[in-house]
Amino acid sequence: MGIHADVYEFAARAGAFEGYVYERSGLDPASLTMWVDHLVRGYAAVPPEVRAEFQPLLDGTIGRAIRSLGETVGEGHEIIGKLKGLVAGDLPSSPDDFTRPR
Repeated sequence: MGIHADVYEFAARAGAFEGYVYERSGLDPASLTMWVDHLVRGYAAVPPEVRAEFQPLLDGTIGRAIRSLGETVGEGHEIIGKLKGLVAGDLPSSPDDFTRPR
């Protein structure tokens, strides 16, 4: 795949993940492990200079997912740690914080 396809695939998975975990209780963390692992691999597949262009937006998307999941699985859970590895900036204040980076 080309870089544009890699970026699209990663972004689609990240957005779908955020929507899936948003304020959802009763999630089984084990069912999310493969999804999170795919996100980690997809992130690594995009060159750092390309990631830098969308990183602030990604911090919001993954950060909101972390905020949603933290309420369900706990901040110390392994999948939270993996997701935090995709975030370079500050996490949003809540799953509902859609403030765009400046």
